Amino acid sequence: MEGHEQINKSRVLKVDSEESWEYYITHATNQACPVVVHFTAAWCMPSVAMNQFFEELASTYPDILFLTVDVDDVKRLNVWTILIKPCLALPYKQPVATKMEVKAMPTFLLMREKAVVDKVLGANPDEIRKRVDSLAQSIRVYQA
Repeated sequence: MEGHEQINKSRVLKVDSEESWEYYITHATNQACPVVVHFTAAWCMPSVAMNQFFEELASTYPDILFLTVDVDDVKRLNVWTILIKPCLALPYKQPVATKMEVKAMPTFLLMREKAVVDKVLGANPDEIRKRVDSLAQSIRVYQA
């Protein structure tokens, strides 16, 4: 599937469309794999500053899927589809950030089985690490 690329060969996968979002979340759910999502925007310096930390975090937790969503890129793709294919009788898909009720950048969602189990707003590496560690611990308990 197009758009399923890794950023700098890290463990962080870039979501670049509604379809890639659905693919990753469905695949993670089918594998009983929790997900951590970084909603970001190129214009938001705190979000950009968190990219390296997020990549390092992803390498620390191999049993968790790490995704990044640039809210403007995914929104542009949805608007572009509507402009190009306005006559198609397809329901309008909300941008991923809207669907997940993300209103500020950076936002970090921790998910399990397609449901948000935790949310961190802002660039707070210590708090994010603590929450992801808690999610990782819950995996170990869940699997035992």
